[in-house]
Amino acid sequence: LQTKAAASLPKDGLTLADFMPGAAPAAFTGSSARRPQPMRKPPWLKMTNPNLTPEGAERYKEVRATIKETGLATVCQEARCPNAGECWSAGTATVMIMGDTCTRGCRFCSVATSRTPPPPDVDEPRKVAEAVTRWGVDYIVLTMVDRDDLADQGAAHVASTVRELKQRQPYLKVETLIGDFQGRKELIREVLESGMDVFAHNVETVERLTPTVRDRRAGYAQTMEVLRYAKQARPDVVTKSSIMLGLGETDEEVHQTLRDLSAAGVEMVTFGQYLQPTKRHMKVTRFVPPEEFDQWRVAGEALGLHVASGPMVRSSYRAGDFYKSIYKDRMAKDRGPIEVRPGSVQPAL
Repeated sequence: LQTKAAASLPKDGLTLADFMPGAAPAAFTGSSARRPQPMRKPPWLKMTNPNLTPEGAERYKEVRATIKETGLATVCQEARCPNAGECWSAGTATVMIMGDTCTRGCRFCSVATSRTPPPPDVDEPRKVAEAVTRWGVDYIVLTMVDRDDLADQGAAHVASTVRELKQRQPYLKVETLIGDFQGRKELIREVLESGMDVFAHNVETVERLTPTVRDRRAGYAQTMEVLRYAKQARPDVVTKSSIMLGLGETDEEVHQTLRDLSAAGVEMVTFGQYLQPTKRHMKVTRFVPPEEFDQWRVAGEALGLHVASGPMVRSSYRAGDFYKSIYKDRMAKDRGPIEVRPGSVQPAL
């Protein structure tokens, strides 16, 4: 009877304890008080409709069909990217290799996690190359799930995919958005020797928030060292990283992160608004207005960085356009693939 009575009581009303002497005053949460409302997304956070033009709709359908036919995973789907419609309607997607399950559990990321994911598909490099060839793009972003369960963290698989892409399309620019490989330089070097053009590894947030935001195996200092080594080992490669805002960072912490990235030899930085993918993930502390993103672009450029900054910007968002706008001369000079022979990359120090 007690359980039944308790179940019938309103959950938002005051109890006897609230009227006892010495009790802390409680705010009314019943019908006479306004309940706290969930944080609403501001009007500047809008997604693009892929069917705005007939051409965009056709390209969107082609990308979707290719992904379905080949069984490829994309970060657009797995990470619930808000820009999927815009990118697919432009005829491209960010391909996520080695499956759709990660061995790490970052609190901002919606990708599925497991200690023992299925083994990578050995035929995936060919499938990726065929799909990208069908899309007819001249720039592609490859990203990966972390594979701490594999002896080489998946470095050989990434390198094989890059080589397959370059073999089919020598002029294709390939950006690899990779994990930290637990900081192992021989694995980073293996990816660098594959012939990729842009080496991206995301710091994600400021140093203070890293233990809260990212998996415990991902460290701020380790990320900086991965980026520093990539530039040291292959000075010709473009290095890139990304920062999310809206996680509780301070302005000075963001400034320090920019200084650290610059000191690590990073050339390109993107800023974007963190969006909570599900109720299980970290909450957004605030929605950063567009004018603040503009200020961070100016701050980064003052340090000599190339910056793409905006609420809807993501690490791989319009990555090809970003690269081309900065490296027009390099694009014009590169009449063939970057040839990197084993041993030409500087050894780890």
